[in-house]
Amino acid sequence: MAYIGRSNDKISNIEVLDAITFTDSAGPYNITKSSVAFVPITPNALVISIDGIIQSPASYTIAAATITFDSVMATTSTMNFMYQMGTGLIITPGDATVDTAQLADDAVTYAKMQNLVTGNRVLGGATAGQIIETTVSNDMLAGSIANAKLANDSVTFNSQTVALGGSGTIDITDTKPTITSLTPDVIENTTSTVVIAGTGFVSVPIVEAINTSGAITPADSVTFTSATSISANFTLAVDGTYYIRVENNSGDAVRTATADLTVSDAPTWVTGSGSLGTFDGTSSVGTINLVCTDATSFAVTSGAVTAGLTFTTGVGTATITGTQSAHTSAATDSFTVTATDAEGQTAARAFTITYSFGASGGGQFN
Repeated sequence: MAYIGRSNDKISNIEVLDAITFTDSAGPYNITKSSVAFVPITPNALVISIDGIIQSPASYTIAAATITFDSVMATTSTMNFMYQMGTGLIITPGDATVDTAQLADDAVTYAKMQNLVTGNRVLGGATAGQIIETTVSNDMLAGSIANAKLANDSVTFNSQTVALGGSGTIDITDTKPTITSLTPDVIENTTSTVVIAGTGFVSVPIVEAINTSGAITPADSVTFTSATSISANFTLAVDGTYYIRVENNSGDAVRTATADLTVSDAPTWVTGSGSLGTFDGTSSVGTINLVCTDATSFAVTSGAVTAGLTFTTGVGTATITGTQSAHTSAATDSFTVTATDAEGQTAARAFTITYSFGASGGGQFN
């Protein structure tokens, strides 16, 4: 083992590394400091003493945090110490030896960053945090860019040529679509077409129905008619009220301010149309029930329930009671009842009631 006669009087700061226990091998051995892997700067930065002899850097090689000697190190050999020479020996850092990990926060001052040729400054003012202007000379730009962009001390944008120091107008108008009406604004759960009137539609936009619960259903299909009219086919299985949202391919979009589209099945009649029965004209008809699912109200919309009878509207059922007083001989009254649901949808049905009279007006002939 070579002794290089190196003195320690130049070492002003050192890293004390863990001593290695040899195993009748040249290595590689792990280099650690306090049992944590340690990567030396260079082999020349290490000072290693084995059996009292300081080793030459030429007698070992370093690979990351391992060391391999050029000869077998017997288990009977003892590493007295292993140091890495510290920063006190470094006068000028070598190329590529300093990176951001070695720089302390706020270590680079504004003055150092500003130390540029005055005519070509790009950081602006003379004090930290101050940016007054940006001056860029032609020699900082590629020739073709300088000629194209700074020719004749002017720039061009929006097809306008504006002198440097002058002003111009940049058109950043962004026209979003609008929705003015839905036709119809009440549909059933079956596939239905809704015509959306508005402005600014672009072929072909995305159309969605948004339930007030938050559920979103895309339109089955969309037909572009014009910038002011589109048609959307929806199949909305859930009753409720919906917002309508239209989005152009540009990303510009609009949603109705309120849930303007109502989805509900129309009222469904349970009571069959036609005759409600034949009654003695001088006696009470009892209670005749007219049943219609989902109806919230009923009204006689053509003809009339004859005098003496009372028509009462209800939820799901309307009733007719009383004794007629308009006829003294056999007669049949015809009338139409319209049922309406909570969404304003209607269903009409035609009915008749027949009255019979006996020989004296009080019975029937058999």
